[in-house]
Amino acid sequence: MKFKFNDDQAFQVKFAFTNSEKEYAEFFKGEKGEILPVLCQNLILVGLGSKEDLDYLSLRLAANKLGKYIADKDCKAITLNLKESPEIDKDECILALVEGLFLSSYNFDFYKTEKCDFNLETVNINSNTNNLDQVEELVNVLEAQTIARDLVNKRSNDIYPESLANYTKEELEKLGVNVKVYNKEEIEKMNLKAFMEVAKGSDKEPKFIVMEYLNGGDEKPLVLVGKGLTYDAGGYSLKPSNGMKTMNSDMGGSATVIGAMAAIAKNQVKTNVVAIVAACENLVSGRAYKPGDVISSLAGKTIEVDNTDAEGRLTLADAVCYGSTKYQPRLLIDLATLTGACLVALGERFSGVITNSEESFADLQEAADKAHEKIWMLPNDDAFKELNKSKVADIKNSGGRLGGTITAGQFVGEFVKEGTNWIHMDIAGTAYLSSSYDCFDEGATGVHVKTLYKLAKKYSK
Repeated sequence: MKFKFNDDQAFQVKFAFTNSEKEYAEFFKGEKGEILPVLCQNLILVGLGSKEDLDYLSLRLAANKLGKYIADKDCKAITLNLKESPEIDKDECILALVEGLFLSSYNFDFYKTEKCDFNLETVNINSNTNNLDQVEELVNVLEAQTIARDLVNKRSNDIYPESLANYTKEELEKLGVNVKVYNKEEIEKMNLKAFMEVAKGSDKEPKFIVMEYLNGGDEKPLVLVGKGLTYDAGGYSLKPSNGMKTMNSDMGGSATVIGAMAAIAKNQVKTNVVAIVAACENLVSGRAYKPGDVISSLAGKTIEVDNTDAEGRLTLADAVCYGSTKYQPRLLIDLATLTGACLVALGERFSGVITNSEESFADLQEAADKAHEKIWMLPNDDAFKELNKSKVADIKNSGGRLGGTITAGQFVGEFVKEGTNWIHMDIAGTAYLSSSYDCFDEGATGVHVKTLYKLAKKYSK
């Protein structure tokens, strides 16, 4: 889809507030998302609701509904007529409309023999404001978000550690990102012991993927760590069958950091960012680790395996230890589809966050607000750490059902190098929707690609 300014196309789109279009009052009230085609005038009216309720998200949703309405129509080009609507003739409003239209074009039809058609090719913006540079920047970010959505939506027979590593290397190196992929023997030599314990139950070889985008001089990097479980059966703490059906989504954290790196590199942000993914599968076999085992880690801490389905935090333990030790980051953020407890607490609307740095969280909150993505900080209180204590090892990998999102995050935090600013983001609910919401269909959302991009841009020179 191409976006242009002030180059009129045949079909005109006009946005209208409630009861503002008297000529069409019998058929069109201007309510949010209401659409009326006036074919004899080559016109489409799109409702915005009341002026008082107008914001970025309502504009985005209106444009999304417009895009879906015309998706299968014989309409390859439209003009968004904004000159007559000064209330929405602002840079942010144009970006909201662009984002809504772009998101409307997403259809995951990878496995379908009959592909989905989206006929709209060109969107002209008829406006007193021309912010084409900002539009192009946003489209680059949205294309990177689409990368993340596609990676998560593909099933485990297509996305597994090796294919994820190969895709990452091929796509990101085109954009100037240095991608290193470590194999099983190298992972063992690097003493990523907790990661290997999870990985050894599968016949598919694990991969440790390190992406370096160093475009910010001598500045300390922002380090992003994404959970990379390309499939999770739960190990010997086996999930029920229904619980396994969507476990292709358990690598949502890795998809987000890969997408974020693509967005940052596409827009050539002047900053240093490193992304790390410990990619593996968690399966059952004669080699798989078991409940009750005591395992080691890169940090040297011993871990009692209370539950083999609490595997993501074990892979993250080694990954955050590696990232915080090797790169001495200004901030380390890990993202993971980690706990069902986060779904119970925050549903599929907010991502749960814990941190050891309120100043860093303020930066993240600012970035999330600009990206229009929702996060919520949970208490990182020592009282919860008691639940992770083990009688036979330094720590155990599950604090139980109560406060599960917090104790899981705190477990990961125990392996971050002391003195490192750290944020943990649990995206279990927001990364993969069980039903359509806002501009996103059921399935992957690519959540926080935009937030991480905004944060990297804030840290740029």
